[in-house]
Amino acid sequence: MKVTILGGGESGTGAALLAKHLGYEVFLSDGGILKDQYKQQLGDKGIPYEESKHTWTSTFDADEIVKSPGIPDSLPLIKELKALGKPIISEIEFAGRHTSATIIGITGSNGKTTTTRLTHHLLTTAGYHAALGGNVGLSFARNIIEKKCDYHVLELSSFQLDGIVSFRPHVAILLNITPDHLDRYEYKMENYVRSKFRIAMNQREQDLLITNADDPEIVRFRKSSRFPKSDGPRVIEVPTHFDSTKKLVVAGSEFDMTQCALKGRHNFFNAACAIHAAKAVGVGDEAIQQGLNTFVNAPHRLEFVAEINGVEYVNDSKATNVDSVFYALQAMEKPVVWIAGGTDKGNDYSQIEDLVRQKVKALICLGVDNSKLLRVFSPLLKNIEETGSASEAVERATIYAESGDVVLLSPACASFDLFNNYEDRGEQFKKAVMSYEL
Repeated sequence: MKVTILGGGESGTGAALLAKHLGYEVFLSDGGILKDQYKQQLGDKGIPYEESKHTWTSTFDADEIVKSPGIPDSLPLIKELKALGKPIISEIEFAGRHTSATIIGITGSNGKTTTTRLTHHLLTTAGYHAALGGNVGLSFARNIIEKKCDYHVLELSSFQLDGIVSFRPHVAILLNITPDHLDRYEYKMENYVRSKFRIAMNQREQDLLITNADDPEIVRFRKSSRFPKSDGPRVIEVPTHFDSTKKLVVAGSEFDMTQCALKGRHNFFNAACAIHAAKAVGVGDEAIQQGLNTFVNAPHRLEFVAEINGVEYVNDSKATNVDSVFYALQAMEKPVVWIAGGTDKGNDYSQIEDLVRQKVKALICLGVDNSKLLRVFSPLLKNIEETGSASEAVERATIYAESGDVVLLSPACASFDLFNNYEDRGEQFKKAVMSYEL
């Protein structure tokens, strides 16, 4: 059997390594330049590859194509392969065929990484042999070769789910669905919603779907499609409103959240979903509490940086859409000096206007073109400034911040106008804060 891998990032390289491990004939093709580490890994296993092009003669005779999630179906090569009837699947589908481990899959427009990392942490704290993968950490395919775990906890994007056929998570979590990546879905929200629900399309009666009880798109889809069918998964609907900011009650068990690094209602919801998943595979309450107490979230997600002169600095650079900023502002319990801006993605700021009125004392714009932020928020805020670097933004924010305030980087925009990516933006913010402290 010949397998061609399209895309040579972590997902594609992992799929190539698994295919080679299974004894298949493998070829990898990438339209860009491969990272040196992936070239080395492919070379070590004798896997032929090409870069900066997709050669038709190297792909058309494949029995199956494994396509990386970043490659759109609109690519002419993909259209031609489909016209020939070539099976085109995702790495998640390919890897899922070659493991008998329990799979916990997590998707949603916001909160995927936090929920995936927390679920994995709850399992490993309890002594479970679990791997973290998918859209975070190592690829699912690589983990199957290298980790040989009893459990796989996977963050899954809609692009990965688009390429599944029989992939079936035993426990699935669908956190929320808000507009994102609509350019890949003909700018139709209903297409994006269907893509997210693919996470449960192969689930059976003995499986579990944990989902948002209050998300309008999820509620609407379930009603219109009468989902799930009678032979589908058991469903747990998790509410997004919580009575306490210190205690979390899940399935009759009470958990103390005072030592947990996760703050805000949205993170209580994420934690509740992760707890349901952990309980579903048998993790006990004592181990779950220990996991909550010791969890450290990924950087750039409401990450505490420092407290200087009574002012708290928080890095939420991963908040690249308005929804994420809504949750960040909602989580703030102190007056906010808000740093926002970057490459606008068609943002509608109306949903956060009330929160800005209530919580924000100054807005520091960090971007090349801040015209939209200025237009929307000038009527609401007295103090607005424009800056062109992370260090300048921190410097100006510090002027407005008083003891008992928080300086929050939560941009609502992509980072590519001034930074390499959101990680670069967050690191420069943290460096600027720590330099200020010195």
